[in-house]
Amino acid sequence: MNAISLSIEVEAPPLVALVEALDELAMAAAACDRTGAFPAEGVAILRRIGVLDAFAGLAESQALELFDALRLIGRADLSLGRIFEGHVNAVRLIDWYGDEAQKRTLAEDIAQRRLFGVWATEPPPGVRILDTPEGPMLDGAKSFATGALAIQRAIITARAVDGHKHLVIAPVTAERADASGWRTRGMRATGSGLYDFTGVAVSPSMRLGGVGDYEREPRFTGGAWRFTAVQLGGVEQLVILLRDHMRRSGAADDPVQRAHFARAVVQARTANLWVREAARLTAAQDVAAVPLTSMTRGVVERAGLEVMEIVARAIGTRAFFDDQEVDRITRDLGLYLRQAHPDKAVDRAAESWLEADPWRSDPWW
Repeated sequence: MNAISLSIEVEAPPLVALVEALDELAMAAAACDRTGAFPAEGVAILRRIGVLDAFAGLAESQALELFDALRLIGRADLSLGRIFEGHVNAVRLIDWYGDEAQKRTLAEDIAQRRLFGVWATEPPPGVRILDTPEGPMLDGAKSFATGALAIQRAIITARAVDGHKHLVIAPVTAERADASGWRTRGMRATGSGLYDFTGVAVSPSMRLGGVGDYEREPRFTGGAWRFTAVQLGGVEQLVILLRDHMRRSGAADDPVQRAHFARAVVQARTANLWVREAARLTAAQDVAAVPLTSMTRGVVERAGLEVMEIVARAIGTRAFFDDQEVDRITRDLGLYLRQAHPDKAVDRAAESWLEADPWRSDPWW
């Protein structure tokens, strides 16, 4: 890494190592799911095999390598995938909008093995930057803050007194986090909670980019492809588990069960193609990435819901035992699919396509 750009070229071996580590990651995930502990072992495994830092600083031209890394981690552990995706998102924001000093600081933080996240969700009135006699101060909290109990840096949105939204690189300490309200059936190991930023001083070095950078398109909407890639990994793993069950149980000889399995494969493969294309267009800074990624969210959601239903019906009662991998993935995926404003995202995509009339000029196909 250097002061100008954090993008680095990643060779194939980290992905090979990731594939080889999937069983180890899944075992660590099962242990964390039982206790609700932050997946520190999973993070350590990603560091050990060279995936965490290498893929966080991946060049835009290697978006498909990042796509594979995200979905593979999602296969093993959706909570870890969410944490990894947040770390990647934060690194990219600093790479895009940070000054040279901020990039040097990020390189130092990564060398010190600090984890990053990006937090935008907040209870009213939201996080604000107040002008005080002691200088600018943060006021307010972020909710559903992934990794609040374990990460060391968060990029957050905050409104200044003029009403404009700014990005702030803020230090994170567990003392300010409250995870007591994170009582969920799924994604229990994300270390999430409410994080209070009230009284944190905002130095000039903490301000990232300019007004409007966070929501700059197509990176803002298009960037959603990353979390859909993690979700996709969960969908794919459910299909793998269904195949294993059918082969063990003899259900593979039943044409009715094979038809259900075929539907699951179609859903997973369709979602894969949509996410892959969203990743490619966003990396190319193509404006078409905005509606396509908005619709991709819905495609992956529908794939996840249908595959979960197919798997539950095929495996039956055993799919709901809390020591089964299929139960853990279903609980995690069921929560992870609940992203904000899903219908609005689909509506925005449809509105854009109606306006652009893409079938006449045929730019997609």
